[in-house]
Amino acid sequence: MKFDAIVLAGGGGARLGGVDKAELVVGGTRLLDTVLRSLVDAENIIVVGPRRGSEADVEWLRESPPGGGPVAGIAAGLAAVSAAAVAVAAVDHPGVTTATWSKLLAELTLTDPDGALVTDGEGRDQPLVAIYRTAALERAVAGLDPHGASVAALVEGLTLTRVADPVAARDIDTPADLSGAAG
Repeated sequence: MKFDAIVLAGGGGARLGGVDKAELVVGGTRLLDTVLRSLVDAENIIVVGPRRGSEADVEWLRESPPGGGPVAGIAAGLAAVSAAAVAVAAVDHPGVTTATWSKLLAELTLTDPDGALVTDGEGRDQPLVAIYRTAALERAVAGLDPHGASVAALVEGLTLTRVADPVAARDIDTPADLSGAAG
């Protein structure tokens, strides 16, 4: 199954003192580059956030208004998606790999849910490392005011398959998270 990808790279990094998460370096690689490299199998990659330097072939979009949160970013990215499935990737997941997306896509194909997402080691969902059926995600977005809406509200009515992947599920929100990812 072919898929497009939406990379959410517009957050303000408030809990990191306003640092641009996409520009953070973990393991010698910028977080934006880590996520983009993991999505090599995507047909099209749409990055929602301020334009940054990148060698990857991506389409840059902004949510309207900027700073509207991840659901607003997903809504903006969906406008450029043409595949039947779409990966949604927050930029702050240094453990995401091509294998992550392959596992999620296999689950989406085998079990026929609305989406497949990773969970952490304690079973908590990470809906920003997921592959969704585009039509299901579009319906979910249409049912909300995307500006400021929670991702939990977005996926609440979707049928989701879960794939345990504590490494891919780990995100960087705080200085302690960054220190743990770098160490």
